[in-house]
Amino acid sequence: METAYINSPIGVLELKGSAQGLASVYFTDDKNVAISKICPEYLNEAIVQLREYFEGKRHQFNLKLAPEGTDFQKRVWKQLQEIPFGKTASYQQMANKLGDPKVIRAAASANGKNPISIIIPCHRVIGSDGSLTGFAGGLYRKKWLLEHENPSPQQSLF
Repeated sequence: METAYINSPIGVLELKGSAQGLASVYFTDDKNVAISKICPEYLNEAIVQLREYFEGKRHQFNLKLAPEGTDFQKRVWKQLQEIPFGKTASYQQMANKLGDPKVIRAAASANGKNPISIIIPCHRVIGSDGSLTGFAGGLYRKKWLLEHENPSPQQSLF
């Protein structure tokens, strides 16, 4: 498993991956990490695409992903990837699309365990009332990501 660290407008990202694909993208608040100058082979394309995303040049990712999780978590993460750039969905909508409105808490829990931040866009899930709800990277980062993807950048979503 290779590891790389890159700067983003909202903090340092830690990427891990192998020949099987990208395994994780997490925000880190560790001030002692060395930002990667040379991209590890298996992470090069993810780094390029994340930089393009932050520059506003990319709205979709085309990467081989290899997140580890239960079958249910993987179903939720697949569902997250279907939320279009610039759009949001509620946890209830997620549960409904999974085929059972009663799995809302399980879907929210799986969303919170998403190991590939931004690329599997868990930040696009909001409360049924339109409120910002939990995000492992911090609500200020979630707000930034949603505003970054907002098709009307002159207005703030939140």
